[in-house]
Parts: sequence; structure tokens; C-alpha cells
Amino acid sequence: MTTTLMSTHDLIVGYGKLAVARHIDLELEPGSITAVLGPNGAGKTSLLLTLAGFIPALGGHIELDGSPVKRPSAQKMNQSGVVLVPDSRSLFNQLTPLENLRLGSKNGKAGVDAALDLFPGLRPRVKIRTAMLSGGEQQMLAVARALVQEPRVLLIDEMSMGLAPVIVEQLVPIVRRVADETNAAVLLVEQHVRLALEVADRAVVLVHGDVVLDRDAAELRQNASLLENAYLGGAAH
Repeated sequence: MTTTLMSTHDLIVGYGKLAVARHIDLELEPGSITAVLGPNGAGKTSLLLTLAGFIPALGGHIELDGSPVKRPSAQKMNQSGVVLVPDSRSLFNQLTPLENLRLGSKNGKAGVDAALDLFPGLRPRVKIRTAMLSGGEQQMLAVARALVQEPRVLLIDEMSMGLAPVIVEQLVPIVRRVADETNAAVLLVEQHVRLALEVADRAVVLVHGDVVLDRDAAELRQNASLLENAYLGGAAH
């Protein structure tokens, strides 16, 4: 019996006939964090959108619980427990944070309370309009709204985008706690490489759409030259 929640096999992602990332093989285990790293334009966001069912794969396939997903759609993937936190956050800005959370909660008030326990700084702000929150508070809310959906696979795209470094230092480590406490498999796209490697179990580096490195995060933390070579296109699997 497999313990892998989601896997991809020779996955090709892109738009129309244009492939932007090729031959992606991933295995996402319960309670694990896989960091997807690489320069802008490497295909990282397109990979997450494909896994979440928003754009169709151009080749290969996606498996959930060891079975191929036929004709994945955003609705089908979400119903299967795959939840995306997009880089745009996609919050309902005219609603309050509490209303945003209630709309997505599968477990009512208990689910909302559990999500807010991870982000206690949101509690005093839950009844104001979401548009009035700071960028850091909005990002906390975006992750919390994903958590109330009780994800089995959590896809997070650039949670640090547009945020001050001090806020990023507080937010990224929460991803480790999410994986440990919910047992969700997390796929984290992140430009802050050091922070991502501190919380991740494994890291994959995409450059120009190709996987140039796939290693344990601990190994990359101890050997910065591997990452440097990967970003410059000089590393292999």
C-alpha cells in the first residue's frame, strides 16, 4: 500500500502547444514539505496550476493515492483534497477575514478556530474588511483559508511575495508546523531559498523548465555550491 498522497510521472506543463516545464517526477508524502526553487520563468507557478487542475497537463500524468487522475479539473482536485494558495491570494476583500474563513470551512467553527490558532495575530482583526489588512495579514488569511478546507495536499505559491523580510521570517516556518500538525503534503514554491530549505524535507530546482536538481533539503543546506551550480544550469539529478 502506497503512502504517497500525490505523485507526477513525466509531467509536462504549459499552455497550448508551449511546454514551460518538462518531465517532472514528484512524490509528495504525508507530513512532508517539498520546496520548488528556481529563477523567475522556470515554470514553477505553471506546475502548481497544473497540479491544482486549473490548466491541463500537456503530457505525463498525476496520481492521487496511487491512482491516475483522469481529466483533472480544479473542482475535482479540490474535492480530492488538493488546495492551492495562489500568489495573488485571491481573497474576498470586501468580506471580513472571519467571513472568508467561514465560506471555506469544512468543519464549521472548529475548523476556523484551528486555523486561527496557527495565526493568532489575525484574531483581533477578524471582523474588519479584508482589504484593510496588511500584506502579511492577508497572506496569513490566504493560508488559513486553505487550511479550513482540510487539505491533504497543500500547494503554496510564493507566500513571501511583496512582504517585508521580517514578516517572511515569521510566516515561512509556519508551513513546517502545518505539515507536522495536519499531516498534509506541502509543495512550496518560494524565492527565499534559505528559509524554504530550513523548513523543507526535499527540494527540486527548476531552470528553464527542466529539473536540474532533486535532493534532500538537508544536503542542500550543507552544500550551497550545489544550489549555485543548479541555478547556473550546471547541476544534474
